[in-house]
Amino acid sequence: MNRFHVHLNVADLASSIRFYNELFAMPPTVQKADYAKWMLDDPRINFAISNTGRAPGVDHLGLQVDSREELTALGRRLDAAGGTVAPEEAAVCCYAQSDKLWTADPQGTRWESFHTFGDATTYYDAEIGCAGEGAAACAPSPQIVAKPTTASSCCATSSTCC
Repeated sequence: MNRFHVHLNVADLASSIRFYNELFAMPPTVQKADYAKWMLDDPRINFAISNTGRAPGVDHLGLQVDSREELTALGRRLDAAGGTVAPEEAAVCCYAQSDKLWTADPQGTRWESFHTFGDATTYYDAEIGCAGEGAAACAPSPQIVAKPTTASSCCATSSTCC
């Protein structure tokens, strides 16, 4: 079953966590110094927030799937939708290990489709970085999603994000 994913950048993590704890009537499933995530069943959503240096607001949307096969099928649908799809295998970001597919809709909204298969001890893979954006970002910039890439970066093809 798919789970909708929303990642927001926030200016004040502590006050945002308090707000979303009340809104969702539960504490985060994952909480770190720079990140929090709620895995909700009603509505079925993976809702994440971080304060890693990007401007506050919606960072990206996405779909989380339960298997590699579901990610492959979703990738075919993304290809059919017509956008450039940038794969990332064994990505490390948002304290998780995932295989990912990134794309952007016609308005430039970034979409992350992913299958998480393990936990990680860091927000992102510090050795690889994030497409030159450093620790501030683990989702690719619109420029990265807009063109195919084979460069190894945490946001384009190898070790990345939430």
